[in-house]
Amino acid sequence: MSSLNEFTPKKTVHLWPITMLRIYTGAFFIQYGFGKLTNPDFAQGLSGFVTGNLDKCYGFMRPFLESVVLPNSGIFAFLVSWGEFLIGCSLIVGLATRYASVAGALMVAVFWFTKGQGFFEAQNHDAIWFMIFVVLAAVHAGRKHSLDAKLADRFRFLA
Repeated sequence: MSSLNEFTPKKTVHLWPITMLRIYTGAFFIQYGFGKLTNPDFAQGLSGFVTGNLDKCYGFMRPFLESVVLPNSGIFAFLVSWGEFLIGCSLIVGLATRYASVAGALMVAVFWFTKGQGFFEAQNHDAIWFMIFVVLAAVHAGRKHSLDAKLADRFRFLA
C-alpha cells in the first residue's frame, strides 16, 4: 500500500521574490539607519518628533514616551539609528533573518503607535513596513540565498 504523499505533487516554493523583498527592505533600513548615524542632531530630532506627536500618539504610548523616551533621547537615538542599520545589514546578508524581522516589526510598531495613525491611513507607511517584517519573519526569508541557509546546520537557532 502506498502512502498518500506519493500521489500528491511536490510544490516547489520559489523564494526569489521573498529574497528580493528581504534585500530591498534591508537596503532601505541601512540607508535610513546610516543617515541617522551620521546626523549629529538626530537625538534632538528624535525628541522633537516624540514631543510633536504626544497629542496624537496612542494612549498607552504616552506615559512611555514622556517618562522613558524623552528623558533618555540620546540612548533612544542610538538604539533607533543602530537598530535600523543593523536590521538592514542582517536582512541583506540573511543572517539571523527571523530575529531581525521581529526586531524590525517591533521598531516600526513603536513608530506607528507614536504617530497615532490608523492601520488604513494613506500616510501610514509604518503599517506597511510592519506587515513586510511580519511576512519576512513568517516565511523565514533567510532559508534561501542567505547566511542563515549556510549556517543552519551548525547553528540550529538560525533554521
